Amino acid sequence: MAAGYAELLRTRHAARLLVGTLIGRLPNGTGPIAIVLFTRAGGGSYSLAGALAAAYGLANAVGQPLLGRAVDLYGQPRVQLPAAVVSALGMVWLALAGTGSVAVAYGAVVVAGLFTPPLEGGLRALWPGVLGHKEERVHAAYAMDAVAQEVMFTVGPLLVTLFVALWDPAAALLVINAIGVLGALSVVVSEPSRTWRSAPREAHWLGALRSRGLLALLGAFFFVGTALGSITVAGVAYADEHGGQAVYGWLMAALGLGALAGGVVYGARQWPGAPERRLRLLVALLAVCYLPLMLVPGPVVMTAFAALAGVFLAPALACAFIVVDRHAPAGTVTEAFSWLVTFFGVGAAIGTAAAGPSVEAGGTATGFAVACVAGAAALLVLMVTQQVLARRVGAPPVAGSGAGSAGGSSEGSRENDRNDARELGFRTEQKA
Repeated sequence: MAAGYAELLRTRHAARLLVGTLIGRLPNGTGPIAIVLFTRAGGGSYSLAGALAAAYGLANAVGQPLLGRAVDLYGQPRVQLPAAVVSALGMVWLALAGTGSVAVAYGAVVVAGLFTPPLEGGLRALWPGVLGHKEERVHAAYAMDAVAQEVMFTVGPLLVTLFVALWDPAAALLVINAIGVLGALSVVVSEPSRTWRSAPREAHWLGALRSRGLLALLGAFFFVGTALGSITVAGVAYADEHGGQAVYGWLMAALGLGALAGGVVYGARQWPGAPERRLRLLVALLAVCYLPLMLVPGPVVMTAFAALAGVFLAPALACAFIVVDRHAPAGTVTEAFSWLVTFFGVGAAIGTAAAGPSVEAGGTATGFAVACVAGAAALLVLMVTQQVLARRVGAPPVAGSGAGSAGGSSEGSRENDRNDARELGFRTEQKA
């Protein structure tokens, strides 16, 4: 397993792009917790801390697809680095001004969230060119990417708390965002980022959202995000009843560890069949693995259940990345990946909001029930839209079935054309 990822990382530029992207995304991955700690340290209420973190998340959800479209139109360096600098300046503004003026605090976090660079979508747009447009290697890179996300979301909060302990919350904001700018800089000065050009795109105000298959996928992952968001809140309620913050830390760590393990195993081999069908299976398994959480047993067993609940998350995300690339209209790949980030994030926010009242109304088990319902809803969306997902953008209708071999042949031709266009743009820029 590790050997396969090591081989990918030995490819020229791969390790630099992956690490640079993870470092560049550190401010985004740690933003909500950093904002909460900073607000509380300044005497702000929990309500204000939560509202500021929510405003940051909402602004981020709005900004990602807009900046992703700009990347597709104007290239990565002209968008990613300026956005990273402006986002960091928003956090600097918050650190210097504090939360004494609520309007100023909201303005700062909205700027920081709105201009968060779409490094995540940008990296996935770069993988095909870096890996020679070899489908199996690109798919393995998507799995590695999903695993790396789990590492970042585990290590990031630990770094914030470390910086707060060493200095203070304001300094933590400044340091984390300075590191983020350096990560973005490392990516955009690399040769693949400088020379990458999106495939020619058809002018359309909907951009990537004109793909029905992409819309179906986004709808499903909205509910996956809802499930994850509800688990974070229901986990707090469970911990309050079974030992406090230490138990909550174990539950969240187990969730991340399960996702990490699942992603490593998933990326260790090539999987046969259409990724759209495989995604339905993975989401079904993900939904089933949420069910044991409703039993709310003792902490040891509950920690094991939390790990199980995470096992199919990274594989589902890795498979979703493949489906996004297959359904994104030509010239919109960065925007399409950014929409996935947005829908997942908005879903998580909705799940967080829904779990609180559910816990208060019916107890901890009811909070975890929100995750179960959301997981079932994600699967339902994929089942209802399977005919839409069976045919990619630009592929002709297939007589008799949406998943026939003729459709696969035509889709493969379209993918080759798309890859050729991307590679041509890459090589042209290299020669220039």
